[in-house]
Amino acid sequence: MISRLIGKWLKAGVLENGLWQKGEIGSPQGGVISPLLANVYLHYVLDEWFESDVKPRLQGRAFEVRFADDAILAFSNEADARKVMAVLTKRFARFGLTLHPTKTRLVRFRPHREQRTETFDFLGFTHYWGKSWRGCWVIKRKTAKDRFRRGLKRIAVWCRANRHSPLRDQHRQLCRKVQGHNAYYGIRGNMKALQAFRYRVERCWIKWLGQRSQKARNVWDRVDVLRKALPLPWARIIHRC
Repeated sequence: MISRLIGKWLKAGVLENGLWQKGEIGSPQGGVISPLLANVYLHYVLDEWFESDVKPRLQGRAFEVRFADDAILAFSNEADARKVMAVLTKRFARFGLTLHPTKTRLVRFRPHREQRTETFDFLGFTHYWGKSWRGCWVIKRKTAKDRFRRGLKRIAVWCRANRHSPLRDQHRQLCRKVQGHNAYYGIRGNMKALQAFRYRVERCWIKWLGQRSQKARNVWDRVDVLRKALPLPWARIIHRC
């Protein structure tokens, strides 16, 4: 049954700008079958190989974190990391897979008092070192810049396309969008980015309301009234892990 569904998805093609195109290689970008295929392939190509063949040959400790086709390999010994990096491309090539040329990189991720440490993005978050309220080094996370900009761009496109819709309908939809953003990015330590996103969404909404007509340009004079009558959801931390 699953094999039949996979075959259908691989032959489904891609609909772009209203035109259907036959897919030549791989699964459709953003298709719901992609995570399943990634788990089927990478469980053997990466997960089992890393546990059974790689880790026993390492000098230090190591672990893997993977979600669909995004993965992090962490090593306590830099020499181990470089050795695995050297063979990783060959391992994937054996199964007709390739690594992303810009996302695949070595990062020296450890706290340092005197110089700025490197960061990395994973699943929409930028991971970096910071101090806890007790003064201890901890790994912190914030919304990645590209995801932040992408989310605002989608909001701007939506506000422009729906600026003539009834005000309360716009407010209802924007509330859902902000709540969805909070549901994913609302993790401990990310409050500043959540507040910035809400502020930018509100400004974008007001801007496009002012473009509805020449008479609507004075909407900026009634911002406080709009904020009180139709407030957007406040930023809040949902995941405290």
